[in-house]
Amino acid sequence: MARALAVLLVSTALAGCAPGSLSFLNATPAKPLQVPAWEYRPEGAGPFPAVVLLHGCVGVSPHLARWARWLTDRGHAALVVDSFGPRKVAGDCLPDSPDDIPVTARFDDAMGALRWLQSQPFIRPDRVAAMGFSQGGVYAISVINGPSLERAQRRGVKLPEPGFAAAVGVYPGGCFSLVKQLVVRPLLVLIGEADDWTPAAICKEMTDSMRARGAEASIVIYPGAFHYFDVEGQRLEVLPHVDNNSRPGGRGATVSYQAEAAAGAFRQVESFLGAHLAR
Repeated sequence: MARALAVLLVSTALAGCAPGSLSFLNATPAKPLQVPAWEYRPEGAGPFPAVVLLHGCVGVSPHLARWARWLTDRGHAALVVDSFGPRKVAGDCLPDSPDDIPVTARFDDAMGALRWLQSQPFIRPDRVAAMGFSQGGVYAISVINGPSLERAQRRGVKLPEPGFAAAVGVYPGGCFSLVKQLVVRPLLVLIGEADDWTPAAICKEMTDSMRARGAEASIVIYPGAFHYFDVEGQRLEVLPHVDNNSRPGGRGATVSYQAEAAAGAFRQVESFLGAHLAR
């Protein structure tokens, strides 16, 4: 576990070398925070559809840059948001981590990222999606979730109009908390059948429940795939100390790259974004 986290935390620092380093104010009422981000833009003048990329519990990692470059190759701008850096958080994967941040913080960061993108002349303001991985996945879902949006408004958050156009959750955490909620924009969930950190069955229950009540929510489950199936180079291993309510004892998770599942995920995202951002 220590080796895996060390590699990812070093990679976080390297992510600052990505083109288009910037910062924006998040949407927290009264006390907005300056949040760092990295912008990836296709060639040309635009305007382009865009995707806000939300990291997992280890923070910004190299595979976010891989996704961002892949998106720009297909005509989308991408904004990688660093929610941990400005809060001096090393990571949020361990039980009872002292680095825990308010549950509203990352929602507010995503809304600030949307507002910043909408202010740029090279962005189509009505064609911005959220895409999150693991812990970031639940926040990608929350920014199109009706009850989450209502709660934010009650906190005084000024939601950018017309909001996020769609969302993608890649092995999202927190599906259990959204089973009785309802997204108001299209949602795609991508997850591994063998994931023992964010179980596929719970996310399927969530999307099935939402779809039964009229939401445009879909899920693709990859046979035999574990958490981090899209993290190229990730060897098969168990991270023994991470917080995990899905396993006996509340700790540990199996992770592994799986090329077939990763390729499938890229295909699904391309089709989904093509349908909902290119209109």
